[in-house]
Amino acid sequence: MATDYYELLGVRPGAPVEEIKRSYRRLARQLHPDANPDDPGAEARFKAVAQAYEVLSDPDKRRRYDAYGPDGVNGGGRGDPANGFGDIFEAFFGGGGPFGGGGGRGGQGGPPRGSDLEVVAELDFEVAVFGGEQPVSVRTAEACPDCLATGAAPGTAPRACPDCGGSGQVRRVRQSLLGQVVTAGRCARCGGFGQIIERPCPTCSGEGRRIIEKSYTVDVPAGVDTGATLRLPGRGAVGVRGGGTGDLYVHVKVRAHARFERRGTDLVHTLHVPMTQAALGAHLPFETLDGGEDLVLPGGTRTGRTFRLRGRGVPHLEGRGRGDLLVEVVVDTPDELSREEEELIRRLAELRGEAVAPPDHGFLGRIRSAFK
Repeated sequence: MATDYYELLGVRPGAPVEEIKRSYRRLARQLHPDANPDDPGAEARFKAVAQAYEVLSDPDKRRRYDAYGPDGVNGGGRGDPANGFGDIFEAFFGGGGPFGGGGGRGGQGGPPRGSDLEVVAELDFEVAVFGGEQPVSVRTAEACPDCLATGAAPGTAPRACPDCGGSGQVRRVRQSLLGQVVTAGRCARCGGFGQIIERPCPTCSGEGRRIIEKSYTVDVPAGVDTGATLRLPGRGAVGVRGGGTGDLYVHVKVRAHARFERRGTDLVHTLHVPMTQAALGAHLPFETLDGGEDLVLPGGTRTGRTFRLRGRGVPHLEGRGRGDLLVEVVVDTPDELSREEEELIRRLAELRGEAVAPPDHGFLGRIRSAFK
């Protein structure tokens, strides 16, 4: 069997990572023991290919392998079994390892991913309905510009940890009733980073990042409402010493509107009309969020009647079309009348045969009679 890792995978020494990955997946499917039940040597070849891929897919280990051969990457162990099996699951199932972690590398050492951040964005009613851009500010961490996120003072560089060989993990082999058991744990000397910093950067104290206030512009989709959360991938905090970036979660809060209430994708407006317009009908100019409309109020309109303006509501967040605008009528009865207005209404009641209180039977009439 070939002992050169490049030869094992059937690629040239300068091959890009994608070519190495494709070749590994092809060989892993061919050599998996389940696919070769009658070949006792398949398992050994399968493990050798996994070991080769583990080294050549990692830039750090590949550099050491190119310089020193297999001895330069073993570092006191036989590779990273968890990583190998993670990539095996990726080869067969097209995703990460069986326990998550995006490709089975979640258990390895190295700089940790940065934190996810959260912020509340207060939107104007119209922005929530029609969509738009909303600026938000958040306190976050960005890569230190002086050390370029390495954590080492300018002019210096981190060096590989001698205890773990730069992997960030220390592996131990112990004997059990079932044979050899390999355990891995975070390297105590480098804290799992795989590197030692002898002279920390004075700007960031060796963290490789600094805390700043940063502004982003959020693209707000039409139809969002209070309680919705928008995710901005990669806009969270940068991890320590070159670690990955977290995400930013924007929690939406919509300001109330002076005229409209929202009910799902419908807008609701309470329209107060005098009894004369309700009784006789009217054409009323009505302002929607889209512009002016002519609202036809038929004669005899009563309180509680609802007029529906279709397609003048809120856009559906995950689909086509919009809700409606509902205009709910409230008929107002006048509580202060001039003498002439009162006489006209009494005349109307007389014509309709409707009994009404005499002029002095009200509260004001009783007050006047008390002073006679």
